[in-house]
Amino acid sequence: LALTKVEIHKMSATFDAVAEIIAANTDVSQSDIKPESHLMRDLGIDSLSFLDLAFEIDQRFSIQMPVEDWMQSVNQGEVQSDEFFIVGNLCRHIDQLVSANVAA
Repeated sequence: LALTKVEIHKMSATFDAVAEIIAANTDVSQSDIKPESHLMRDLGIDSLSFLDLAFEIDQRFSIQMPVEDWMQSVNQGEVQSDEFFIVGNLCRHIDQLVSANVAA
């Protein structure tokens, strides 16, 4: 799946903002956060801290992440946790929510 330059730029800006939020709200250094980092396994963020991060992300991007729906789909085995908790994948979901907001 090839990304356009606009999509790559948008994802990069989203990644930078998400990494900044993670670093500001946890003990993780921004330089340690990579697109392939798993929030829990690699960065040591627990579920309560993730909810705090989700709130900050919602505020920054003027979105409402469906965290409960995501958690339910993971718990029911419909998707792997990597779908939402690998930073790059999370950024992709944020971009989709932002685009849906703009289109609405």
